[in-house]
Amino acid sequence: MDVYIWLPKCDAGELSRFIESYVDRERPGDDRLATFIRAYIEGAASDDDRAALAELGRGDTPDDGFSLYLEARVHYAAIITITREGSAVLGLSIDDPDDSPETPALARALIGRLRADFRSPAGRAGFELAPAHSREEWENDGLVQIREGELPRETL
Repeated sequence: MDVYIWLPKCDAGELSRFIESYVDRERPGDDRLATFIRAYIEGAASDDDRAALAELGRGDTPDDGFSLYLEARVHYAAIITITREGSAVLGLSIDDPDDSPETPALARALIGRLRADFRSPAGRAGFELAPAHSREEWENDGLVQIREGELPRETL
């Protein structure tokens, strides 16, 4: 089951804390983690860094957002997504090969802990749930099985 929280702002400190707390830095699973850190935490991205991150996107333009899938310290995987709006979605996957009936309760508890730790207004979870690349995807995804909280109203 995939668990996600929404961060309205792509905050370098919060991204760094998530990486330090949940990502296996020794074996991150994607070499672009260092590129991501330079771009979003250190603010020192090169043109090559920006091009490498653009390859992660689903769309044709860099503004479509992207996801970085990483090895987690304890969980099955860690996911960092930068949305089209410049928000961040942080995710952890719970390994559930036996379809355990306890998994939804574990997901709810993880959403609660992540929301509290990262001051997130909302979280969601679902089996094989892709991370939202936009506010619209977050609000409309029919595969979501658990929702907690609400996104703040959009500012114009």
